[in-house]
Amino acid sequence: MRKKAAKPDGLNMGWIRLLLVDDEEEFVKALAERLKLRDLAGQTATSGSQALEFVRAEEPDVMLLDLRMPGVDGMEVLRRVRKDHPSVRVIVHTGHGNDLDEIEAWQLGVFDYLRKPVDMDLLVQRILAAYHDRDKGSSGDRGVL
Repeated sequence: MRKKAAKPDGLNMGWIRLLLVDDEEEFVKALAERLKLRDLAGQTATSGSQALEFVRAEEPDVMLLDLRMPGVDGMEVLRRVRKDHPSVRVIVHTGHGNDLDEIEAWQLGVFDYLRKPVDMDLLVQRILAAYHDRDKGSSGDRGVL
């Protein structure tokens, strides 16, 4: 596992280990570029299995996760990450989720549940909040429902 760099002064947020997971490759690349412009550089994964491999090898601080993906879907990724890597903060970011998916995600311990399209400023705010929640060492169980 990669060592976390010391937090720099100022607004540079490059020290947050961020994983973006979406099976739409062009979308996830564009999202990574938009976040990079806001000093939030992230790694990308285009499948649930690729995301799980990444988490095992190099645990991120925050994961932005789509739900609808072929093979290992986002809900299964969420289940496994919360079980095996409970300090990772997961934000679901989906365009296809429904109310039942949202309820299940909260019950599994998601940090936040956002529906696409999401305003970039809000997304950055929620990523930072998730990181600070992890950084202060809470369990990540939000107990919303």
